[in-house]
Amino acid sequence: MNNIVKNTLSIPSMKCDGCVTAIETALTGAGATNVEVLLDSKTAIYESNQDAQALIAAIKVAGFVASLEG
Repeated sequence: MNNIVKNTLSIPSMKCDGCVTAIETALTGAGATNVEVLLDSKTAIYESNQDAQALIAAIKVAGFVASLEG
């Protein structure tokens, strides 16, 4: 069983509220919880027991490039 971890992703191409909604939808659809997408810092914070790369891939399908911070 995988532990739930909290991660922060950098999403530099995020530019508007529509982007925020698309990224929130992608992350929650991929199984993330407690999702918070912050336009000002161009980051997304979430909790998940899935590998971060799976969530980065879901964001890529939504049309954005993301990378794990820290």
